[in-house]
Amino acid sequence: MRPKRRTNDKITSDILKLCMNGASKTRIVYQANLNSASAKPYIENLINNGLVEEVPVGSKVIYKTTPKGVELSRVFNQFHSEMNKLFSCV
Repeated sequence: MRPKRRTNDKITSDILKLCMNGASKTRIVYQANLNSASAKPYIENLINNGLVEEVPVGSKVIYKTTPKGVELSRVFNQFHSEMNKLFSCV
């Protein structure tokens, strides 16, 4: 049996959580269990929508969740919590 694939909202939620205190692309790739090629469009999309910002730190770039991203992360957490309650009975 194949494991279930994560949905885009779950991956996005994971990235937003990782970036709360700032995260490098390497950290995002490893901790969100993605590869570099698949992480790039997620990060770019989050930046383009104002949910994550790039913060230069010396020669590196750190990605940090914006206040708008923090709010979306809170909504995601609430949604996932409710869905888990709903389907824990099945």
